[in-house]
Amino acid sequence: MNFDVIVIGSGPGGYPAAIRASQLGLKVAVVERESLGGICLNWGCIPTKALLKSAQVFEYISHAADYGIKIGKAEASFEDMVKRSRGVADGMSKGVNFLFRKNKITVLEGTGKLARGKKVEVVDKAGKSTTYEAPHIIIATGGRAKQLPSLPIDGEKIIEYRKAMSLKKQPKSMVVVGAGAIGVEFAYFYNAIGTEVTIVEFMEQGLVPREDVDISKELGKVYKKKGIKVLGNTSVESVDTKGKNCKVSIKNRKTGKEDIIECEVVLSAAGVTPNTENIGLEALGIKTERGLIQVDEFYQTNISGIYAVGDVTPGPALAHVATAEAITCVEKIAGHHPEPIDYNNIPGCTYCSPEIASVGFTEKGAKEAGYEIKVGKFPFSASGKANAAGAKEGFVKVIFDAKYGEFLGAHMIGYNVTEMIAEVVAARKLETTGHEIIKSIHPHPTMSEAVMEAAAAAYGEVIHL
Repeated sequence: MNFDVIVIGSGPGGYPAAIRASQLGLKVAVVERESLGGICLNWGCIPTKALLKSAQVFEYISHAADYGIKIGKAEASFEDMVKRSRGVADGMSKGVNFLFRKNKITVLEGTGKLARGKKVEVVDKAGKSTTYEAPHIIIATGGRAKQLPSLPIDGEKIIEYRKAMSLKKQPKSMVVVGAGAIGVEFAYFYNAIGTEVTIVEFMEQGLVPREDVDISKELGKVYKKKGIKVLGNTSVESVDTKGKNCKVSIKNRKTGKEDIIECEVVLSAAGVTPNTENIGLEALGIKTERGLIQVDEFYQTNISGIYAVGDVTPGPALAHVATAEAITCVEKIAGHHPEPIDYNNIPGCTYCSPEIASVGFTEKGAKEAGYEIKVGKFPFSASGKANAAGAKEGFVKVIFDAKYGEFLGAHMIGYNVTEMIAEVVAARKLETTGHEIIKSIHPHPTMSEAVMEAAAAAYGEVIHL
C-alpha cells in the first residue's frame, strides 16, 4: 500500500501530524507499536494529571475544616487512584482511535523502521514484516526515561515514571532523583498520600532548576512545609538494592560530604532520552547530534522527504511543542506557508501543587541577553480570589524591557497558574507591551488579575500592594 504521508509514532507529535495531513487532503498512515496516543497520553501528560488530581482532592478533604466543613478522617486508596488514572488514559486513547477513523487514517500496528526509497518496514507482534511507501515520512517516535550510570532502572526498586504510575502498592518511603517537572510532580503526589519523600537534585538551584530562581525558592518553601526533604547540588553516587530497602549513596557537590539515604523505592526522574535507535537513521544517512535528529525550521532532515518532530529533535521535550512542530511540518508538506515556531515563546507547565507556569526570559536570562529590565511581582496573598479559594501561596512575576516595554517573560507559581500562562503567550505573540497589559481590564475577582497587577507593579502603578 502506498500513502502520501507515513507517520512513525502516534504520540502528541504523531497523531496531530496525521490528522492535519488528512484534513489537507493527504492519504495518511500511522505506525504504532503500542497504544494510540503514545507515551504522553497513555503514560505521561494525561494519567499523571489524573493522579495529581486525586492527591489534590485528598488534600482538600483532609483540610475540609479550613473551609468550614466537618467530615470524618479521609483515607487515600492508592490502588483506586492508580485505577482511575489508567481509566482516564484508556479513554483518551480510544478518543484518538475515533479521530483516526473519522479522518480516514490507516493504523499500521507494529514497529516501524526506515528503508531506502522512501519506504517504511513495519514488523507486527507476530514477526510479520510489511513494507509501505510514501513520498513523505515523519519520524515521531518520542522519548523514554533517561538512565543514569549510577541509577540502573530495574523496574522493582529503581523505577521510572511509567512504573511510578502503576505500582501495586504505595511505598512508605521514596527517593526522587531529579527535581524537574517529572520529579516534583511525583514528589507531590506521593507526599500528599503519605509516602516519605526525599528529592535529590544535581543542579545547585535545587527544585525546578530551569525555572526562574524565585520560583525555585518559593516551591522550596512550600515543599518544606509539606515535609518533603530537598537536597540540591547533590549527586547520587550509587544505589545498593541488595537488602529489603534501597541504600542511596549521595554526595554534596559543594562540601564533598557523603551520606546514605534508605528508602523502599528510588524514582529516576532525570529527564528523557530520544527513541532514535534501530529506526534506520544510519542506513539512510540521517544526521543526528547527541542522539537528536537534526532538522530545518520546517522539520525536514538532511534527507529530502524525511522529517522529524517532537522529542527526537533538539527542541523542548514538551507535548505541545511536538504538536506545534507536527502541524507546521505537515502544512509545509502540503504546500502551505506556515510561520516557523518561535522557541522563545514556548510555555512550560509543571503540575505539582502549587502549579508552576512560565514563558520567555527568566530575570537572569534577560539580564544576560543585555536587556535593561523592569520586574514586577504580585503575590497571591494579596489576591481576593486566591484568599477566598484558600490558595494564597505563590505569585506572578513579569519581566519587561525598560526601553520599549516588550514583554520579555513571565513566571508564575500558585493555584491553577497553568491555565493563566496562555494570556502571556498570546500577549507576547502579539507584541503587547507592559502598559497594554495594565490597561487591559481583567475581571474581578480572578486569579488572572495577578498578571495585570504584576505588570502594574513593574511600572510603579500597582493598586493592591
